Parts: sequence; structure tokens; C-alpha cells
Amino acid sequence: MVNILGINLSELSRTEVLKKVKEFVNGDTQHYIVTPNPEIILASHQDEEFFYILNKADLSLADGFGLKIASFLYGANLPRVTGADLTVEILKISAQEKIKVMVLNWEKGLSQPEEIGTALNKKFPGLIFSVINISRDIFLNQEAQTEINKFTPTILFNTLGFPYQEKLMYHNIKKLPSVKVALGIGGSFDFITEKIKRAPKLFRSLGMEWFWRLLNAFNYQNSASRIKRIYNATFVFLYQIFKVRFINPHIYRKNVACFVFKKEENKYKILIVEREDSDGHWQLPQGGTDGESLEVAGSREIKEELGTDKIIPRATFKNVYSYQFKIRDKGTPNDSKKFKFEYKGQRQGLLIAEFTGQDSDIKIKFWDHQNWKWVDVADFLASVHPVRRPGCEKFLAKFQSLNLK
Repeated sequence: MVNILGINLSELSRTEVLKKVKEFVNGDTQHYIVTPNPEIILASHQDEEFFYILNKADLSLADGFGLKIASFLYGANLPRVTGADLTVEILKISAQEKIKVMVLNWEKGLSQPEEIGTALNKKFPGLIFSVINISRDIFLNQEAQTEINKFTPTILFNTLGFPYQEKLMYHNIKKLPSVKVALGIGGSFDFITEKIKRAPKLFRSLGMEWFWRLLNAFNYQNSASRIKRIYNATFVFLYQIFKVRFINPHIYRKNVACFVFKKEENKYKILIVEREDSDGHWQLPQGGTDGESLEVAGSREIKEELGTDKIIPRATFKNVYSYQFKIRDKGTPNDSKKFKFEYKGQRQGLLIAEFTGQDSDIKIKFWDHQNWKWVDVADFLASVHPVRRPGCEKFLAKFQSLNLK
């Protein structure tokens, strides 16, 4: 496994991937496969649910030459397995072995079910398949769910594009008991229907598909958007790799801890959360400031992590606590969030905010935390994880210095 900007990517070759897919098909459990490219990885940094879902996939395959270049900077040689190539290989196997395949096609995509069906019959004789249109909704409606289960596919493709296709697989696969393998493959079927022409093999072998797309971007109505996507997937991505690899290890990441309190029966209680990735690891909500003020960043983190904006900021304090990150071995807890830990450490500011809502207003996000609770001020330090106590001592002192009535 190679971790690129926080996303774990498989080091399996194409042959090994196909072997693994066959194992999934013949197994008793359900699996989903993702094919991140540089653009997808950058997008996941703006969507924590998407980030979490990518790292929960059973197979995460590098789709983009930029990922191969990035892996060299980490001392690895990451195989490149594109979604378009994988789709064709799986369809070949399915046709040969009579494995039922279903395609969930984005209703506003370039290729429509009739066109996909014609192309599949022509290029994969004997394939047992069904194609239906769906909207870009991460939850399948009852009609689509019924149609899928009636057909009982073993392999399920969906073409919604990121992040919709990955979220759809994660949230719906358990409702589709016949499905053993689900894949999000974006526009791969547009190559099969020849609605889009793939880069010549020479460009693909040299990792220059992005340049081919750039040359052809002006042939589309949304050329400006396509050019921006290509720019992000090449120059912006490689800049981020360089920054994380060579600059961040020498600086502290700016962070805000969120000290959320309420008064109940003349006693103050503090809200703490249990990390999703570590049972028993209780701490204050926190997150990067991303260039925002402590009040703005802290309020945003509370909204994102606790699902509520029913707070009143009472005070902020800069540079309350700093600590260095320990060197983490590959595969240890938090490895999926490794890009955050490639800083030298964190320098934490503090937002103290009073909770004004009801407990029912708090809805923690499953990708961040698995539980939350209120604790008395007297029990606060004993309730948080030992590694959090030095910082929490300083945060508690700042809270007590406010002399709230």
C-alpha cells in the first residue's frame, strides 16, 4: 500500500487485480473498488466523507500517471491500473464466465442505455447485462433498487463520476445482496460506445493522456472547465506532492481545538468526542484552520464534526499548545490521514464556545467520530486520551480564566 496525500493506493499489478476481482466474485462478502486519480485525491481533501469512503474501499487503484510520479518521491513504484482498462478486462471475464453485469448509467451522461447496450453486444458477445439510467443521487430510489435486485447482478458498474459514484457504492451496496463487486468507473463506458476517443496508445504508455485531453479540450463546449481540471490534475497536484514531501515536514500545521461547553444544573459540562479510527480515544473536536481566523475555523469544524451551528463563540486564544508528530510506521492507525501528519507537528489555537441547542441537535459525522458525550469539568482531564491531556490542561486553564458565571 502506498499513501499519496492521505489516500491509500494498492500496489497490485493489473494481473493481480483481476485475480483479486475473481476472488471477490466467488466469495461470500461484498466489495467495492475505487480508481482515484490526482483530481479525485485533491477533491477528497475538500470532502471528508469522500476521503473516508475512498480509504474504506476494498481495492483502491491508481488511475493517473501523476500518481506514479508521486510514488517515486516516496520510494515506491506504484502500478497504474486505469478504470477504463479495468472495465474492459472485467467485461471480458464476465462474458466468458457468464457473470451477470449491471450498469448504473448517469442519465445526463454522454452515453445512453441503448448505445451502451449496442456497444456491449458488439464487443462482448454473450455478456449477460442490464443498463439503467439513474440520477446523481448517492441513495438509490426504491424503483432502481427493485430493478437491480430483480436482475440479481454479481458485478455493478456505475458511471456517476466522483464523488457520487463512490458514495453511492458505500451507502447502497448492502441493499443489493446479489452484488459481490461494485465499481465506480466514471466515463469508461463512453470509450466503449466511442462517444469519447481515448488517447492513442503511445500517449497512454508515456503517461501523457492529460496532454491528449488538453489538445482536445477545445472540441467541447465546457472547454474552460476541462482545462481547469487538467491543470489541477497535473500542476496543482504535483505542487501539493512537493509541498507535503519537502516543505511540510519542517513546519507546524495550524490547528484549532474546539472547547464546547454548556451549563446544566449550575455545573459546566464539556463536550468530547471519540475518534472513528481509535476506540476509547476521546478528545476535543479539532481541525486545521486553513488560513481562517480561529473563530471562523472553529465554528466551521463544530458544524462539520458535530452537525450543529447552535453555539455562541465566547473567546479565542492563539498558540495555546504545540506538539510534534511522532513518526508513524506504514499501516499504523491514522495512516489514511497521513498527509496531515507529514507536518512537523501542530500549533493549536483555541475556540471556546457555548452550546445553545438541544442534545438532539448534535449529529456527529461517521467519518470523524463514533461517539460523543458531555463530561463535568472535574472529570474532563481524566476522560480524554492520555496523549491529549497536556494540551487539554492548557485549554481547561483558558476556560477557567474566563470566570464565567
